[in-house]
Amino acid sequence: MDHKTYHKPFPYHIAVFLAPAVIIYTIFMVYPLVDSIRLSFFTLTDAGQEVFVGLGNFVKLLTDALYSVRFWSALKNNVVFFIINMLVQNPIGLLLASLLASHGFGKNFYRTVLFLPTVLSVVIIGFIWNLILNPLWGVTSGIMKAVGLGALYGPWLGLESTALTTVSLISVWQFIGIPMILFYTSLIGIPDELIEAARVDGASGWQTFWNIKFPLILPTVGVVSVLTFVGNFNAFDLIYTMKGALAGPNFSTDIMGTLFYRTFFGQQLQLGNPTMGATVATMMFLIILAGVLLYTFLWQRRVTSYEL
Repeated sequence: MDHKTYHKPFPYHIAVFLAPAVIIYTIFMVYPLVDSIRLSFFTLTDAGQEVFVGLGNFVKLLTDALYSVRFWSALKNNVVFFIINMLVQNPIGLLLASLLASHGFGKNFYRTVLFLPTVLSVVIIGFIWNLILNPLWGVTSGIMKAVGLGALYGPWLGLESTALTTVSLISVWQFIGIPMILFYTSLIGIPDELIEAARVDGASGWQTFWNIKFPLILPTVGVVSVLTFVGNFNAFDLIYTMKGALAGPNFSTDIMGTLFYRTFFGQQLQLGNPTMGATVATMMFLIILAGVLLYTFLWQRRVTSYEL
């Protein structure tokens, strides 16, 4: 009897269903990214012709007085913006998720209310908070005076020392629903038997969380961290809405996204330069890629070894 080797046929029907999404993603995501990286290695002549300059644009971005000051300042501000979101948004999101997962009364209502700012338009968020914090007609001054904290009030959005922190905290308020929902989903997936066993053994609520729940949600902690990193180094809309393309006052809220916008389209100190704008975008891509790779090879390995 002849034995024949049969190969599983290629699932062409799956390819047909995936093709539209792949084509759209390639056109609107992959192609612009690849073309932006390509453009960063060229410069434009007065006639609009592309001339290959290799790493010349990157050297100019990092060393030329016209670009380097703004680049390093934007990078520093972006790191601060990320750290505030990482250290404030995610722990509070985990706390809220733990409270929601404790089977308390009205959790569905509170979950909806807490997630609501995430789905609101950034333009609405920026406009509302500009009104709330306005020193002339905003309500913040009156509220703080009513609770005895009037001496701490100031025009936070108008001061170089506080503008970035203020906008960062507004970003925390708007997007806290994302880590909250991710943590909440992980927490309710933990088997009740483990929690009951810990209680029978006399573990307190904190001991149960730290020794049982938290180790089990470590993969989600890593995912939330990398999403926070990518989201904050891609940030643009909130700062643009609240402080404009110049990221005032005096560029104190300038981050990589607003720097890219000004460099590409031209604002004040930096003339519109598509190739230098593409260079800034490529630097953003490299920074984000480095963060994702760091997560993949360090955090994932640590979580895997912990589980073993």
